[in-house]
Amino acid sequence: MSSGIRCIVKGRVQGVFFRATTRRKATELGLHGCVSNLPDGSVEVIAWGEPRSLQALETWLWQGPPAAQVNEVQCTQLDREVHDCSGDIAF
Repeated sequence: MSSGIRCIVKGRVQGVFFRATTRRKATELGLHGCVSNLPDGSVEVIAWGEPRSLQALETWLWQGPPAAQVNEVQCTQLDREVHDCSGDIAF
């Protein structure tokens, strides 16, 4: 069964290849979705796939790429019918 999550990642997460490495990790996990920089300096990740893979991505978001410093990750469940994925980088 496919599920969806929306995560907001806060900290030093822009300008450190966070979006590119998130796309790489999500693709490795068999997920699809998008990742975007937000005006407040955070990053939004929207991902769809198997619950176990979504949990693995959420865990990885706390680490991110080597140059990132993640302070907070807030994830919520999504309903595909009511949420659009129009981020900067699709995966």
